[in-house]
Amino acid sequence: MSDNAQGDSAARDQAGADPDTSTGGHASGAPSADSAEQGDATMTAPESRPAPAPATKSTGSMRKAHLTVSRVEPWSVMKFSFVISLVCFIILFVAVAVIYFVLSMLGVFDAVTELITSLTDGGEGDELALNPASWFSPARVLGYTGLFGALNIMVITALAFVGAILYNLASDLVGGIDVTLSESE
Repeated sequence: MSDNAQGDSAARDQAGADPDTSTGGHASGAPSADSAEQGDATMTAPESRPAPAPATKSTGSMRKAHLTVSRVEPWSVMKFSFVISLVCFIILFVAVAVIYFVLSMLGVFDAVTELITSLTDGGEGDELALNPASWFSPARVLGYTGLFGALNIMVITALAFVGAILYNLASDLVGGIDVTLSESE
């Protein structure tokens, strides 16, 4: 290799040029045998690259992407809706339990039981076979809450699954829902 070719190679290395672009695709940075024979005519000067711009927030231009939701996976929707409805069931059950025990401590259920008993008492020995105290027992109230919550879990999960299938069928016809996403600052 000639001294001139070695000098060009050293200049490229000092300038930080990409060897692939300056030597015709040779990754090693050394000129090929063809370029050494041709001399300085085939060697190109290192390309000057613009300095990277500093990272600044531009308030005028914001990147946006227009996307289309063309399909949702029914199994994924069913799992997600099951978990969400299960969390809602737990919240409902805890809320009913707290409200029940607060009302019980305030004596609301005792007052309602006495009111119903006094309204159904005929006074002449004709008593209806009602037991309003059992209506407001904790086992009955929380049991019905649990039953209602379990039915809600099944219904919400099934409706979400069917909704995902219907969405996929409708999106095949009309192309889905267009969504525009923008980059936050």
